[in-house]
Amino acid sequence: MELDFENSGGLLPAIVQDARTGNVLMLGFLNEEALAETRRSGAAVFYSRSRKRLWRKGEQSGHVLRVLELRVDCDADAVLLRVEPLGPGVCHEGYRSCFFRRWEGDGNVSLVEVRAFDPAQVYSQEEQR
Repeated sequence: MELDFENSGGLLPAIVQDARTGNVLMLGFLNEEALAETRRSGAAVFYSRSRKRLWRKGEQSGHVLRVLELRVDCDADAVLLRVEPLGPGVCHEGYRSCFFRRWEGDGNVSLVEVRAFDPAQVYSQEEQR
């Protein structure tokens, strides 16, 4: 299958979903090399837009995402990674999901999850970006 990397400047959005619970864990980006490495290794590898390089999820934290299934959307310009998370959380802020805040109707934001781990114990300051 040909994926449309050109539609979004060489990067495909990759929604990451816990295959067991159905919860959305994060959004990452894949270039062709990251997708190939994800498929080869069976673990999620993304392209970091801030670092301008590939990064293997869990390379510092050990919180790896084992890819169980890869789905492609109807336009072939976005993917869904259904994963088994190996670790207490996915978010660099210490939560199980990066979507730990709810935007309320009045414009305020409220936490809807509790921290799963202490990010200061897992990441260096540079890695928390």
